[in-house]
This record gives sequence, structure tokens and C-alpha cells, in this order.
Amino acid sequence: MIISQYFVFFIIFSFLGWVWETIYCTARERHFSSRGFLFGPVCPIYGCSVVVGMMIFRQIYAASGSMPLWEVFIICAVGSAFAEYVTSYCLEKRFHARWWDYSSMPLNLHGRICLPVTICFGIAGTLLVHFVIPVLGTMQVTVEPLVYEAAALVLMGAFGADFALTQASLSTLLERIEALDRDFTERGETVYEAISSTPQQMEIRKNNFEIEMHERACALAGELSARQRSVVNRISRFRPALPERHEFKAGDRLKEALRELKNR
Repeated sequence: MIISQYFVFFIIFSFLGWVWETIYCTARERHFSSRGFLFGPVCPIYGCSVVVGMMIFRQIYAASGSMPLWEVFIICAVGSAFAEYVTSYCLEKRFHARWWDYSSMPLNLHGRICLPVTICFGIAGTLLVHFVIPVLGTMQVTVEPLVYEAAALVLMGAFGADFALTQASLSTLLERIEALDRDFTERGETVYEAISSTPQQMEIRKNNFEIEMHERACALAGELSARQRSVVNRISRFRPALPERHEFKAGDRLKEALRELKNR
């Protein structure tokens, strides 16, 4: 029965925490902002904090009967800071995302907790301990146990379905993001390898081009040499007759010149 009661209180304060954060963030951002990492209207960190606080202070009051306000404030502030830090760390490690970030706030620790918010939660916890938890203690006695058990079963089914659906959706989204990241990394590596190997490929192409040009030049030189030899061979065939023809023409011209001189 006690477990059913605590679970009902857990859901109630998870819902109230979602209402508070949604109103605050909507007013600050000027558009509707549903808070929490679950699909349903609950912020489990509030429900867990209140239920754990109820257990702790019930034991303290049962042992000592009372406690100064400053001690209540210190316990609530430290407890809220611990709950925020651990929850933020676990969510970030599991889903690689943050649902709150106090990096812009003064006196923050890794952006997970900060002193101003811790003080506010300490004050809120003190008010809950002195005004709300006594009322809840009275409800635990006056309300029939079967009501708590029936409500706990219904709420547990809804909360379990919401948690499972959120977990599956976030896991699928995370897998897609990781797949995109792997694909982007592989493409980046391919581009990098292509860019880094470009100078080598250009050097190889340059060497191949020089070798090809050298081979073509050698082939052309060989062809020219062969044609030169062919022309020389052809000229050498007519070489014996050429001097006689040139000498004959020269002799005739000389005789004509002597005749012209005699005539003068």
C-alpha cells in the first residue's frame, strides 16, 4: 500500500513539475514549450525528489520531532542539486542531449547545476516540507488503500507505456543520428584522401606524360633519320652525272664570253 501511495505522489508531483516548467519556459521563450524528456506531461525528477524528501523527512521527524528551517533548506538545496546533476549526466550519456543548461548562469557547475536555481529549489523544498508534506501525510491515512492501489495501477500502466515509447523513439533517433554521423565521417575521409592524394596523382600523371612525350620524340627522330637516309641515297644515285652537266654548262658560257671579247 505504501508503495502505491508513493507512486501516486510521484506521478502527481511529476505532473505539477511539468506544469511549472512549461509555464515558466513558455513565458520566457514566448512560445509553447513542453518540458521533460517523456512524451507525457510529466517531469520525473520532480516526482522523485518529492517522494525521496517525504521518506527522508518522515524518518527525521519520527526520530527528532522537529528541525530548524535552515537545516531543512540545506537538505532540500543539496538534494535538488544532486538530483539535477545526476539526472543531467545520465540523460546526456544515454541520449547525447541536454534538457537544461545553466552555462549562462552565475556559479554553475558544468552547466548542470547553478547556485541561484539551487537556492530556489531549496526554498521550494522548505515550503513543501512545512506545508504540503503534512497534508499528504493526512491523505495517506484518510484515503482508502484500494484507491491508491487502483490509481497506482492505472498511472503505472500509462507511465510505463510513455516511458517505453519515449525510450524507443529516442533510441531510434539516436541510431539515425549516429548513422548520419558515421556516413558524414566516411565521406569526409574519402574527400580528405582524395585531396591528399591529388599531388601524388599529378606527379604520376606528369611522369607518365614525360615518358610518353619522350617515346614519341624518339619515334619521330627515328622516322626523320630514316627519311634522311632515304633522301641521301636518292641523291647519291644522281651525283656522278651532276658535275658533268654543271661543267658542260660552265664551259659553254666561258666560250661565249671569249667570243664576245674577241668581237670587241
